[in-house]
Amino acid sequence: MRLFLIAIGLLSFLLHYNSWGQVNDSRIDYTFMFYNTENFFDTENDSLTNDEEFTPEAGRRWNPARLHSKAERLAKVILAAGKWNAPVAIGLCEVEDLKVLEILTKNEPLSKFHYKIVHKDSPDSRGIDVALIYRPELFRPFDYQAIPVVDPKDKTFNTRDILQVSGTLNGCDTLHLFVNHWPSRYGGIMETMRYRSLAAETLNKSVQKLFDKFPNAKIICMGDFNDTPTDESLVKIFGAKKSDNPEEKGEMINLSYGWKSNDIQTIKSNYSWEVFDQFIVSDYFLENKECFEFRDVDIFKPQFLLEPDIKFGGVKPKRTYVGFKYQEGFSDHLPVLLRVRLLNH
Repeated sequence: MRLFLIAIGLLSFLLHYNSWGQVNDSRIDYTFMFYNTENFFDTENDSLTNDEEFTPEAGRRWNPARLHSKAERLAKVILAAGKWNAPVAIGLCEVEDLKVLEILTKNEPLSKFHYKIVHKDSPDSRGIDVALIYRPELFRPFDYQAIPVVDPKDKTFNTRDILQVSGTLNGCDTLHLFVNHWPSRYGGIMETMRYRSLAAETLNKSVQKLFDKFPNAKIICMGDFNDTPTDESLVKIFGAKKSDNPEEKGEMINLSYGWKSNDIQTIKSNYSWEVFDQFIVSDYFLENKECFEFRDVDIFKPQFLLEPDIKFGGVKPKRTYVGFKYQEGFSDHLPVLLRVRLLNH
């Protein structure tokens, strides 16, 4: 009986696709995901970066067993986020290199979706990068570039690149994805605000350049912006709007704006939850009704990603480490999701 049910399930899955790899069932929602994986390092010391604390000899005792265990847990989060249907594309940050991405995508049962990887090493001092993994039967990249965030006044400043990936969704329409991990607030909010402003300017210039080339570009900006939807970097410098104005074209709409009223947001600092992980899209993305239809956005917050916050009350994300204590958690961030419905054409 069990084998029969498995066979029926597999047949149902295959019938959702035609010979061109396009989805046939317009009732199914497909997910885009962003996840700050928090210190997803390999175990080797890179002499060019400050990654020593994540080696077997350092205080955290970061070893191959712990690395593969974390990859397995991240894979389970990804599959749970997409329910039975693994996400189309996933923006990731705080990944050290291609090696850890290959461990993640080859992890069972994620491996059956044959995720491909877009990644380039960034000049970040800790050696952490952004990346995109995607299901090639649903999203087919034709161009990508790593966009550096530079400080004209300080040649020694290094941070993560912004990753731009352009591709075809379901053999139907073009999407332009930007994966971000803006400079952190470590050292003080005001003291580091200038660096996030530089990242906002860089992203804005890249988006406007895209609009100049493709006036109706369908754009998804995802990332850990280390600022909230109401902060100056996103509102004034990047120009993200709270909602779409039908009379204005070429706007960027912050779909995560409403999350600021949630009890649980994407990251917690002491008593306070904040929305750092966001989706910002072009108004043309929201208007599309031929290839896909926008459904919703959400913070993925199942109980298994949370734990009681003994010190500050409520709950908090369950991390891999608390200080130097290993606890087999996930990340200090919660993943965020954007769902679309792919339409027949």
